[in-house]
Amino acid sequence: MMNRKELALNRKELAVNKLQSLGEKIIEDVNLMNVPAIKVPSRGTSNIVYDDLKRYYVLGDRYGQRSLGNVKQIKKIGQMVYMANFCKSLVETGKTATLREMYYVSEGWDIDFGDQQESNIVGEDLEVTLGISREDLGLMPEEDGASVYGDITLKDDDVEINALRMGKSGYTISPTIDEVELVDHNVQRVIAVETMGMFHRMVQENAYKKFETLIVGLKGQAARATRRFLKRVNEELGLPVYICNDGDPWGFHIAMVIISGSAKLAHVNHELATPNAKFLGVTASDIINYDLPTDPLKDIDVLRLKELYKDPRYRDDFWKVEIKKMLKIGKKAEQQSFSKYGLEYVVDTYLPEKLDAM
Repeated sequence: MMNRKELALNRKELAVNKLQSLGEKIIEDVNLMNVPAIKVPSRGTSNIVYDDLKRYYVLGDRYGQRSLGNVKQIKKIGQMVYMANFCKSLVETGKTATLREMYYVSEGWDIDFGDQQESNIVGEDLEVTLGISREDLGLMPEEDGASVYGDITLKDDDVEINALRMGKSGYTISPTIDEVELVDHNVQRVIAVETMGMFHRMVQENAYKKFETLIVGLKGQAARATRRFLKRVNEELGLPVYICNDGDPWGFHIAMVIISGSAKLAHVNHELATPNAKFLGVTASDIINYDLPTDPLKDIDVLRLKELYKDPRYRDDFWKVEIKKMLKIGKKAEQQSFSKYGLEYVVDTYLPEKLDAM
């Protein structure tokens, strides 16, 4: 079995080969006096399908074609080729660039971008066309992943790190988490929490000892690196993953993106989704049973809940019941609302009861 360093080298070689093949295909078309064209898998909603077996969104088999014979597509192809060449240089030299840096680098190209949104879209086009992630192309987001605290040892660039020895803020999950080896652990589960406020509360209350758990602070919508980490500890270490979020449609969505992926990233959900993760967050039933302080649902909350109810990711009876109940009571609640009963209540009472029930 290959170690992470060997896997990284294999991924690097694959990325270089795919990038090179893209250029060679265009040159071949020119030499054969054909109009160069690039097949790009469609990322339209009609080509995004929920796979019941895999339990996450995947891309269908529809493709679009960008041709240099179409004046409107010449610029897009030029941008993609420039970006592919830039990424090839990154991968070959072992360097990375943030998406923002990539955008500014393009200012020196003959075909630049109008804004970073345009640059990001072409990056996604390249990612889906080659069938490899942007991280493997050397492109990274601006932000790092979340923080993890607990008894796990990782090997990052030949340096072993234990997340308990990184201070109360824990180990920051790097965008290059795929290259980090999971060396050892002494935990039974992983609890991921939506806010860093709850992360620090759980660290202060020694939840990592009480529940023999890794605590992961998601920082809101989980970064791709965070989702990769959760997937790896679940599949490679066999640790059950629980997601503890606010009791509102946005908290539900953050959890479900971790569990079943997002439609936007259907082309890489196989590397990001953790279908066996469980929702441990605040439910409408919790709001009632624990008499929690609440806020009324806004119109946008109601609309979002109705959208979730129709979403195939929420087809389980648990979600159907809780969404309908939240709409009925017209209320939502944050994780911090348990502070009504004291700062220690979440760790001492609520989480033990929830875990026992699950």
